Amino acid sequence: MSNGWIEVAERVFARRHAELDLTTGLVVGDDAALVVDTRGDHRQGAELAEAVRQITRAPLRIALTHGHFDHCFGTSAFLPAPVWAHHRCPGFLDRTASTQRERWVEHYREQDDPDTADALAASIPAPPDHLVADAAELDLGGRAVRLHHPGLGHTDHDLVVEVPDASVVFAGDLVEQGAPPDFEDAHPQHWPAAVDALLALNPTTVVPGHGTPVTPDFVRGQHAELALLAEVCRGRLPAARSPFPDDTTGIALGRSTQ
Repeated sequence: MSNGWIEVAERVFARRHAELDLTTGLVVGDDAALVVDTRGDHRQGAELAEAVRQITRAPLRIALTHGHFDHCFGTSAFLPAPVWAHHRCPGFLDRTASTQRERWVEHYREQDDPDTADALAASIPAPPDHLVADAAELDLGGRAVRLHHPGLGHTDHDLVVEVPDASVVFAGDLVEQGAPPDFEDAHPQHWPAAVDALLALNPTTVVPGHGTPVTPDFVRGQHAELALLAEVCRGRLPAARSPFPDDTTGIALGRSTQ
């Protein structure tokens, strides 16, 4: 794990961060560049913005994969760049931002990390100003990037970022490497279909929301686990068949009617 850029394809970068093993992205075109997710507070966002400027001085665009704090509370550091997100993301932030902040500020204080706690306490998520229903295309100059909502999955407003000319997809937390998926706001019965939609884009490389970039085979393996959990949630299999830890399974089962 490092805080350095990995060039996963020509002018397509992933950056794996030590904090929460978050992975952000950068896609560079001839006229503009797209930043995928902005980290968890204004200080972390500023650090990412500085790292982006080590790669490119092009005008920036922002795409948020979803509204969990670690992916979007750093957006203010990039303004006035335009910010794309699914159209349900602003409502999710309106409902949950304060609760997310309070919960994670407490977490960081318990972890004896007052600097991160203070930075998060002072961070207000900037509302997205370009909203996507099902799909949108951004022209970065000589390179198109497509934004897709694959359906209900990790949240009800996931957005994946496809770079067609590089066969790269930034998956957000629809795909996790190195840890089990998080089901707190998830729709476990529908999540496998969302991953199917991601795989239908035929990527060569998938950049997860956390962890290192992976192959489609890795994603297919996680899809199989999610499909098994979906059957548990539907009551077709006993809870003991869940491929995920008991605490994760409990969250998913609690949301099994969605």
